[in-house]
Amino acid sequence: MKHIPRKRFGQHFLTDRAIIDDIVQAIAPRPGQAMVEIGPGLAALTQPLAERLGHLTVIELDRDLAQQLRAHPQLTVVEADVLRVDFRQLARQMQTDASSRGGAATEAAGGEAGKLRVVGNLPYNISTPILFHLLDAVEVIEDQHFMLQKEVIDRMVARPATSDYGRLSVMLQWRYAMENVLFVPPQSFDPPPRVDSAVVRMVPRAAPEKVDVQLLSEVVRVAFSQRRKLLRHSLGQWLEQRPHSPPFNVQRRAEEVPVTEYVALAQALESGPGA
Repeated sequence: MKHIPRKRFGQHFLTDRAIIDDIVQAIAPRPGQAMVEIGPGLAALTQPLAERLGHLTVIELDRDLAQQLRAHPQLTVVEADVLRVDFRQLARQMQTDASSRGGAATEAAGGEAGKLRVVGNLPYNISTPILFHLLDAVEVIEDQHFMLQKEVIDRMVARPATSDYGRLSVMLQWRYAMENVLFVPPQSFDPPPRVDSAVVRMVPRAAPEKVDVQLLSEVVRVAFSQRRKLLRHSLGQWLEQRPHSPPFNVQRRAEEVPVTEYVALAQALESGPGA
């Protein structure tokens, strides 16, 4: 039975074989690696990944699709909303399951022990919440390859002093090295979305600056709340209300401040006076 894409799940199924091959090549899966696919859909990407890995874990919310996927002998199906999945727990469970199957060790497969490779064609309507959900579990993730709306990826990889640079840029670039690896036109999907798509590679930084993530997020949120005005109208007033705020040049717009300065400000606020 043909599956009818469901709008409430933001379903657009990838059908272009050449694009699928390009994505698999970019991911470069190796036998025995611990990989999770978010939103496998009709298994267009799932099948070539499973063939190369030997076993693949997939997260699918659509009950009908999850039932079909369970018939695949190389898949473990997690039927759940990805925003409710505990990826730390999933990493532990996958490591246990791999050991029970007698599979090759992750290190032997060219990966990091206990860490996940995460891939997927993310639903565009909740792509940003998914990215921040995964940020909370970045310690157990080796890398991520996602199909997203091209506009979102442009924001993710944007440089300072550009119109695309914003909260998403700062929060993700602090923790990941990222690159746009592939353009995907609308006609590659069924049904075609009304926007261009792309594939992004996200590799967690080996030694990121230590910072209170919630505090950094608040600093960046306040800074970009009035991005067309100088920071003295937003972040400047916010800093004035905090005791012992460090010196910070607020005669700039939020988009002019590089990631490193936002991180340094959050660190200084966390440390307090005398740091």
